[in-house]
Amino acid sequence: MSRTGPKRSESIRLAVLNAADDLLVERGFDGVTIEGIAARAGVAKQTLYRWWKSKVDILLDTLAGDARDGLAWQLGSASAEEELQRQLRRINAFFHEPAGHVLRALLGHAQTNPATARALREGFLREQRERDRAGLRAVLARHTACQTARQTGRHLDDHVVDGLLDLLLGPLYYRTLVGDRAAEPAILDATAHLVLDTAARITRSDQEPSG
Repeated sequence: MSRTGPKRSESIRLAVLNAADDLLVERGFDGVTIEGIAARAGVAKQTLYRWWKSKVDILLDTLAGDARDGLAWQLGSASAEEELQRQLRRINAFFHEPAGHVLRALLGHAQTNPATARALREGFLREQRERDRAGLRAVLARHTACQTARQTGRHLDDHVVDGLLDLLLGPLYYRTLVGDRAAEPAILDATAHLVLDTAARITRSDQEPSG
């Protein structure tokens, strides 16, 4: 996230982000304060305010960095179903790591704080959605349950891919945010299979001659 003002020391920035991460896990969202982060990181409170407007901005910065690796799509030569299963397992694990606690805390705070909701949706969630959409489209373009493997990615427009992405991630988010527990591997596997089956059905329907 770009900030105005003096150039930041990378070592200090990382110290602040790590301190925010640790404090959120230890004390929860309400227990995290600018004063606490500054004390844990060993920097002056004024330094934090020069670079971030609030603790929410610090946590968003922390989340963005952690998610680049933790939620990245690592596609290879496995089958479509295996690739989706692996990605769901990565997300499932991420939710229960310190970085995932940050995401869960921000999502919770966003329900009652419009400013946090706006910052989260216009920043991290929008960017992660784009990455997830690209990852899912790549899987569908390269691997599909129907015969026209190479055509699937082109035939499914953005609206359909968005629906499939909701279907892919919805059960995992529900288990984590509502049930407060990790999703079982069987649920993740069934979800991956359902998404591919639905994509194949839509593709076949699009290719059937009308009339």
